[in-house]
Amino acid sequence: MEVAITGSSGLIGTALCRHLQERGDRVVRVVRRSPQPGEDVIEWHPDRDEIDSGAFDGLDAVVNLAGESIGARRWSSEQKRRLIDTRVQSTRLLSRVLAQSVRAPAIFVSGSAMGYYGSRGDEELVESSAPGHGFLAELAVAWETATAEASAAGRRVAHLRTGLVLGGDATALTRMLLPFKLGVGGRLGNGRQYWSWISLTDEVRAIAWILDHDDISGPVNLVGPAPVTNAEFSRALGRVLHRPALLPAPKLALEVLLGRELADELLFSSQRVVPDVLLRSGFRFEHETVAAALAAALSKAGGH
Repeated sequence: MEVAITGSSGLIGTALCRHLQERGDRVVRVVRRSPQPGEDVIEWHPDRDEIDSGAFDGLDAVVNLAGESIGARRWSSEQKRRLIDTRVQSTRLLSRVLAQSVRAPAIFVSGSAMGYYGSRGDEELVESSAPGHGFLAELAVAWETATAEASAAGRRVAHLRTGLVLGGDATALTRMLLPFKLGVGGRLGNGRQYWSWISLTDEVRAIAWILDHDDISGPVNLVGPAPVTNAEFSRALGRVLHRPALLPAPKLALEVLLGRELADELLFSSQRVVPDVLLRSGFRFEHETVAAALAAALSKAGGH
């Protein structure tokens, strides 16, 4: 296939480019700068709503992974606006180009997140579950809605409702490692909140699977088959690192450190998400348990 990818320098984008190229696909990176001689790139400036109207002509698919990191900094009003704009505005631009171009790719795979579901306790969440409440839920709904023009034009659109990605230099996992390595790691708060995770390997395999299967469209939960509570996640991480996981991190301290809204939605939100669409389509996970995913992630990173 010939696939254009936005967000190609990020954690998932870098791994996806490598995976597709290794299997023989042509990857065209969509970047915010002028191309260098010989580079296989497309220039765009989503903040100015600018891209060549024929940029994707003749390609097979567009994978949209653009967007500023959710947990990179505290959520001020300005930062929340940036998180929205870097996702919704760019997705709307791509959607319009794909809808209006006669020779545009038939496949548009666009990012989303499991934050769509909000905090739902131990309720099992599948792709048909209703959206939840909170900033991340509102963001995910707006992000997915921004693909409407491409969908109305007959393009096959899939939304990647990605969970906690384990692998590479994933920010969340990197931040957790130090206290565990020092022997002072443990659950966050009461630890009963569900965390739905996926290995980086399975994340990119799943995206490639979606590209290859014409019968998959709409929302797709990109999470592993066995979501765990935060307490279970912490114990698994401790075992992989051969460190105790005994000291809980107080919720109040994390709210002070990160800001209450960010801490509540990222760390204490409970989302028991199941990859129903992937499993029904025949996808098989390489890492079926959180322990296997953590071991693989830390082994590749030299973490233990």
